[in-house]
Amino acid sequence: MKSKIVYWLTYAGMWLVALLPFRALYALSDGLYFLMRHVVHYRKQVVRRNLRNSFPEKSETELMEIERKFYHYICDYMLEEVKMLRMSFEELCRRMKYDNKEEYLAMIEKHGGIVLLIPHYANFEWIIGMGAIMHPGDIPVQVYKPLSNKYLDEMFKHIRARFGGYNVAKHSTAREVIKLRREGRRIAIGLITDQSPSRNEAHYWTTFLNQDTVFMDGAERIAKLMDFPVFYCELERTSRGYCKVLFDLVTETPKQTADGEITECFARRLEQTIRREPAYWFWSHKRWKNKRKESVQHG
Repeated sequence: MKSKIVYWLTYAGMWLVALLPFRALYALSDGLYFLMRHVVHYRKQVVRRNLRNSFPEKSETELMEIERKFYHYICDYMLEEVKMLRMSFEELCRRMKYDNKEEYLAMIEKHGGIVLLIPHYANFEWIIGMGAIMHPGDIPVQVYKPLSNKYLDEMFKHIRARFGGYNVAKHSTAREVIKLRREGRRIAIGLITDQSPSRNEAHYWTTFLNQDTVFMDGAERIAKLMDFPVFYCELERTSRGYCKVLFDLVTETPKQTADGEITECFARRLEQTIRREPAYWFWSHKRWKNKRKESVQHG
């Protein structure tokens, strides 16, 4: 009962926020920024440690400027996701631009599906609007990690499904993808690829932002299982409330790549993206909590 009450209160609050025009939404975000950074100090030590370890060459002044921009970004991001409750398809497509879509669509047509490697960068949630540029009947599949609160989990699934997205829990990915293909559906499978895997998940170690880092390799395994071309989603926050994504082909023949090659490519591309504009990645995540055992070889 308590969880259900929390759900309805949260949903009502989010619904009211989603009614705000973007100008008012960003005014609210500015207030939230002050609260999170200067009053609550939301994960301040985590953010500073991650930035310091990732950019040892930067001065304290440079790191503080990245931190300031990050807190502004994360507040905008949270409210922009809430806005998806009420945002129209037309407005989402006006604010989210899709580059190189001809190659993207051609690969779906040719192979029956593709795999998208998506980072926690800029407004990655808005990529789901890609359903608008896909052919009728083709499905943008979103692989997600279910929340422990089933009511909140249903709410976020509802938000992401508004624009034609097909939600698949990550532990059911292979089964659902095979089912859709047997039904003759063409699909684009989006996977957040920079999350830390849990201890019982397959993983891949490499050096990323000057640190030993473990990556989930589920996207690579799905690509090889289905023999789907793989694209890296190069995201760019062009201005407040506007974003674009370039679908950059990693490989058309994943089965011909070595184990770990696709995941390594993602790590290298993401590192380039972050170094271009560091503030728009999720620095508040405890990304480096897992430590590599000495016996494990580098990727």
